[in-house]
Amino acid sequence: MSIPTSTAVTESAVIKAPLAQVWHHIKLQDFSKFWSALAKSEYVKGASEETDIVKWSFKDGTELEVKQEEHSACRLSCTINHYITYSIISSQPALTFSSVLSTIRCWAVTSGEAEGSTYVEWTGNFSSDADAGVIQDAKYKRREALADLAKAASKK
Repeated sequence: MSIPTSTAVTESAVIKAPLAQVWHHIKLQDFSKFWSALAKSEYVKGASEETDIVKWSFKDGTELEVKQEEHSACRLSCTINHYITYSIISSQPALTFSSVLSTIRCWAVTSGEAEGSTYVEWTGNFSSDADAGVIQDAKYKRREALADLAKAASKK
């Protein structure tokens, strides 16, 4: 019998860098430039004419193909709607759950001690067959990636 668990995860961070510097890194094909767990991230050529498919190769040997579901069309001068949504469409080794839809959102911090920084939120909504171990793994991977993003975005 499995333990009932939430099938959603949300991790967030305030990154001490302007929104434009942080947002510059939020491209699925460029995640290996900041996320230390990834060996490489690259487009899967010819996979789809309708949307972007990117292959993430992790240093532990795991390979994920992620599909960009949505991306805000806002340019750097825009003050709203900085987000990207993606899903995992294939995995080696196979996933232990059916699906996950993840979104990364960024907002400029406009006042207070963190003014000039960026608030980043990374959510994941998993299918109901995801167990507590999957959710915990997603939590820690997001925390690690956000810390890596903060390091990359803080460099000038």
